[in-house]
Amino acid sequence: MYETTYHRPSSVDEAAALFSKGSDSKYLAGGHTLLPVMKQRLASPSDVIDLGRIKELVGIDVSGDALTIKAATTYFDILQSAEAKKTIPAIVHLTSVLGDPQVRYRGTIGGSVANNDPAADFPAAVLALGATIKTNKRTIAGDGFFKGLFSTALEDGEIITAISFPIPAKAGYSKMRHPASRFALTGVFVAQTKAGEVRVAATGASQNGVMRVPVIEAALKANWSAGALDNVTIPTDGLLADIHGSSAYRANLIKVMAQRAVAAAG
Repeated sequence: MYETTYHRPSSVDEAAALFSKGSDSKYLAGGHTLLPVMKQRLASPSDVIDLGRIKELVGIDVSGDALTIKAATTYFDILQSAEAKKTIPAIVHLTSVLGDPQVRYRGTIGGSVANNDPAADFPAAVLALGATIKTNKRTIAGDGFFKGLFSTALEDGEIITAISFPIPAKAGYSKMRHPASRFALTGVFVAQTKAGEVRVAATGASQNGVMRVPVIEAALKANWSAGALDNVTIPTDGLLADIHGSSAYRANLIKVMAQRAVAAAG
């Protein structure tokens, strides 16, 4: 690793000020992306600013019709949360199949969403539930947040502070896990809002990262059941094709994972 200056700020304002002072600053959340990249000498930040010890970034609240998870809340904390289990159990299930115990003890929801790995789980929940991303500068609708592989609407130095998930009438998540990395070869999150809107998002399948799946949304809008997807054909345009599977394979996974997610949602 290259030489860097490590900072442990106690507030969001202090973290933002430290970021602006560095010549090539990086924020550290759980560290599962930044530290491996630094070890491979693919990144050499002048300053690493650890957000994990900022108390105002940790916690889970239910207010009105939304579950709000603060950005530095770990996956382990989500798994233990009575509020999350009661309001959106699909988020707890998603977290339980994410990574391994070591990842779940250190990884954070804000880090996952900010990094926007194309095979990460939480971007699918954000998109399918129509979540809102809150930062130290503004509020960003989930539909406009993800911009492509490892790309988001975040500006340089902007910090995610919390993610607010509208509580759905029904929701479910299912994924086919890579046996080594535990990343999603394809994962699908389905949700039916209390107003009756159906939203479906897939991760791990598209060349552009997390995506909505309109053909499944339309089928489930007409009939919320796994069987409603039996005759649905998922277009292969824009889907990944690599050593793990062809675009046709991933198209089939989208349908199968959606059917399992609907069954789990009830």
